[in-house]
Amino acid sequence: MFRAIRIHDYGGPEVLKLEALPTPVPGPGEILIRQEAMGVNFIDTYFRKGLYKLPTLPAVLGMEGAGVIEAVGADVTDMVPGDRVAYPTALGGYAEVRTIAADRVVPLPPFISSEVAAGVMLRGLTVHALLREVYDVKPGETILVHAAAGGVGLLMCQWGRHLGARVIGVVSTEEKAELALQNGAADVLVGHDNLPARVRKLTDGAMVPVVYDSIGKDTFVASLDCLAPRGLMVSYGNASGEVTGVSVGMLATRGSLYLTRPGLTTYIAQRSALLKGAEELFGLIGQGVLSVRIGQRFALADAADAHRALEARVTTGSTILLP
Repeated sequence: MFRAIRIHDYGGPEVLKLEALPTPVPGPGEILIRQEAMGVNFIDTYFRKGLYKLPTLPAVLGMEGAGVIEAVGADVTDMVPGDRVAYPTALGGYAEVRTIAADRVVPLPPFISSEVAAGVMLRGLTVHALLREVYDVKPGETILVHAAAGGVGLLMCQWGRHLGARVIGVVSTEEKAELALQNGAADVLVGHDNLPARVRKLTDGAMVPVVYDSIGKDTFVASLDCLAPRGLMVSYGNASGEVTGVSVGMLATRGSLYLTRPGLTTYIAQRSALLKGAEELFGLIGQGVLSVRIGQRFALADAADAHRALEARVTTGSTILLP
């Protein structure tokens, strides 16, 4: 038997239940991982609340984790028990052990701990997709990053600076502003009030070519108004609620803007893309370009508390669960 956090119905953090389940056996093409750390991400709250529907209920939440292979199924020839691995986007993460398709994990280099991997895989590969593929950030460009002190935001500040961009971060408190500045943001704005006017002042009226918005409903229009003509609005999260009722005419009247709602799974659907992104991510960590901040650690049994902290926006950096 092993312990896992499951939900039987959609709802608030109270639906997260610690349960004992039979230890699974890996099928063909699968591996069994003894997990040493698990990531907690905002997407987990979307699944918990039913904003994103799960295939079946009950279900184990969690999309990210790291640990050691305990067993391999048939047809798995390039991995063996004892190998250290991590993964970024596979439901079933809030558990002491789990099975997963072997082609969805990446090997961990010796200098990446399981805690760091669980705190960076989903976030780091998301940042790789956002800065390198959704929009290819160039040296000298100015980019606007919401939630700049969060797990994704801190990495975006660091990686954006590495690419030669000027990062304007948006945060909710002065303490978070200081953290974003320490991690590579050139300027930080506290709060969303009058955001376009403040961005206009910082950019001498030029505005920005791209906005990365993980907040959603509360900031969507303000983010559009921060863009230069033909700029790109990257809406990649719903922390304040889902963006609905958008008229495409809003894009035309604000300067022929572009709008995208990317999902990481699309960008790493091919194993080659997953490995390439992880290699670049781990390389920058090894070089000291990226520093992974584990802001919060919770016991697996306290997953509900982790969700409450995340939704209250009192977390900084990455949040992980420990078995």
